[in-house]
Amino acid sequence: MGLLFFVCGMIAVAFVLVISIYLVISGLPAIVEIGPINFLFGTRWYASTGDFGILAIILTSFAGTAGAIIVGVPIGLMTAIFLAKVAPPKVAAVIHTAVELLAGIPSVVYGLVGMILLVPAIRVAFDLSSGATLLAAIIVLAVMILPSIISVSETALRAVPREYEEASLALGATHIETVFRVSVPAARSGIATAIVLGIGRAIGEAMAIIMVAGNVANMPGLLKSVRFLTTAIVSEMSYASVGSLHRNALFSIGLVLFLFIMMINVFLNVFIKQKKED
Repeated sequence: MGLLFFVCGMIAVAFVLVISIYLVISGLPAIVEIGPINFLFGTRWYASTGDFGILAIILTSFAGTAGAIIVGVPIGLMTAIFLAKVAPPKVAAVIHTAVELLAGIPSVVYGLVGMILLVPAIRVAFDLSSGATLLAAIIVLAVMILPSIISVSETALRAVPREYEEASLALGATHIETVFRVSVPAARSGIATAIVLGIGRAIGEAMAIIMVAGNVANMPGLLKSVRFLTTAIVSEMSYASVGSLHRNALFSIGLVLFLFIMMINVFLNVFIKQKKED
């Protein structure tokens, strides 16, 4: 059994290595040909004229992911605290069911609902020509990451030893003070993992975003149509000629996206480790 577990673990590592090597081999040629500075800091993306600058797309992905985390994490964390420490069992069961259903909804359905309800509402509320904006993308992403954040954070909160909370209550703290000053800090590692999963879901989403963000390579603005790294690949890969600079540039976007996610994971893991040592 030990050998079986080892092989399964090595298979997971192998998949990551294969994906990494493939992205490097496929993405580097375009970056070298275009030039790292022009590719990463260029503000124009027009395949017809040979302009392949992805600064606007990178900044949009940063802004969209950050906005979704700012909106989604507080809501998800508070919901997890309510379910784990406050809610009566019957109420918690109902909310659990809703969260599970939310997790099971396909991405394209989120995009469809956003396109039918959210986009027109934003267009009317802000008197825009089109409601397909970064704001719509942030709201959709915030809803989509809620199930991951709620489930993992709740599990982490329930795993906190009861003795910690009993000691706090014995010292005179109220239940809410105990939750926020004892339980939440003790579950910090699990909550950080939930945030990492939420970031991964937000930055890796494509189908829902392409339906509500407008898919135009503009510099990020809440009420502007924008394009994310993932939607740039999805929207243009189908008609990019095999072996062309255009197609290779799309692989380069995938490489940048992969490195972006890796850096976020490394940063958060180092941050969590430092907190534990403190």
